[in-house]
Amino acid sequence: MSAPTALRASLRELAERAGAELEGASAQDILQWAQATLGDSWCVASSMADGVMAHLASQVRPGVDVVFLDTGYHFAETMGMADAMSVVLPITLKTILPLRTVAEQDAEHGKDLFARNPDACCAMRKVEPLERGLAPYAGWVSGLRRDEAITRANTKVVEWDEKRQMVKLNPIATWNQAAVDIYMSSNGILENPLLSDGYGSVGCFPCTARVAEGEDARAGRWAGTNKIECGLHT
Repeated sequence: MSAPTALRASLRELAERAGAELEGASAQDILQWAQATLGDSWCVASSMADGVMAHLASQVRPGVDVVFLDTGYHFAETMGMADAMSVVLPITLKTILPLRTVAEQDAEHGKDLFARNPDACCAMRKVEPLERGLAPYAGWVSGLRRDEAITRANTKVVEWDEKRQMVKLNPIATWNQAAVDIYMSSNGILENPLLSDGYGSVGCFPCTARVAEGEDARAGRWAGTNKIECGLHT
């Protein structure tokens, strides 16, 4: 159930203020702000590329909900990551399914919609499920980083998600890949095996390809099209 209008207005002001005040704060401090401000009404959304954000969040709130969208098109390695993270980290995995199975979608919209209209496919298998997955919370945490893509360059560490009318936290927005690597090696963080097999970014298998050495990490997502975001963060 969405928050009352007055509460949403208050949260929006708090988020916008925190976005400026916490710009130089550590990821842990940003998550501590979420806990102090939202109580337990926040979750982590994970693509299962790695366990960095789930690990950070679980240090602040053991048992934190981690929302994972099972699109029906994931690599086996990604499904394995979800299972492994639920075992090795003190989190509560919340797996959200699309309203239609792949077979039902094929029957209604034609086979391989992802090839003909990837935006429509993402809308049904990612965007709508995320709306349902986030509905019980007042805030959500993503692992977005400014260095990942030009569309993410202005990401704030805390911001107001206008579309969903909730607080959005991006605690590692200021990190670069070197900082991620250091955190992972220092804390024994799980990583999706695909990232060591030529994939720079992990999405659904029909729309994700390996990248060439020196190529942008997200170049393998929807390769050959002008699509660079699935719609979850835009």
